[in-house]
Amino acid sequence: MTDEKQLLQRAKKFEDAAIAELYDKYAPMIYRYLYRRVSDEHVAEDLTGDVFLRALEAIQNENFWHTSFRAWIYRIAHNLVVDHYRDKSSEDLLPLDERLIASVEMPESAKADPLSFRRLRLAMRQLTPSQEQVIVLRFGEQLTAREVAEIMGKSTGAVELLQHRALKKMRRFLETDQA
Repeated sequence: MTDEKQLLQRAKKFEDAAIAELYDKYAPMIYRYLYRRVSDEHVAEDLTGDVFLRALEAIQNENFWHTSFRAWIYRIAHNLVVDHYRDKSSEDLLPLDERLIASVEMPESAKADPLSFRRLRLAMRQLTPSQEQVIVLRFGEQLTAREVAEIMGKSTGAVELLQHRALKKMRRFLETDQA
């Protein structure tokens, strides 16, 4: 049994040390994901706490992950983001944060060029919310297509198609936009 599987088994038994270790392992990546989606550090911190509270409640009620804990916890985070925007009655998702762009491996010239950031952010605004989420999860969070599919409740093929269409749309925009 891998270390993570053992850790998850201990967390199911509500061992404080295991729960703390899971939080320490996953909270930073969940916070980054949430911050990229809401662009507010206080909201992202609150939502991160809510993710783990919901995870513990689900474990207590034996409604927990079936395949990937990592994908399951991102799914909880995604649902909280949806709830957050629904509660705010906001129609538009916020654009991708520049930190996502800087965190993705890019040539040094692109990292140093603020115009590249601006153009990439404009290109992201051309995407549907689902396409944007796929790009954020695949490239910002470096999840597999299978994990993204589980988070979004879609098939792997559907995620790959969303990714393909999003990249194509962004490429077209970037090729025509010379700003």
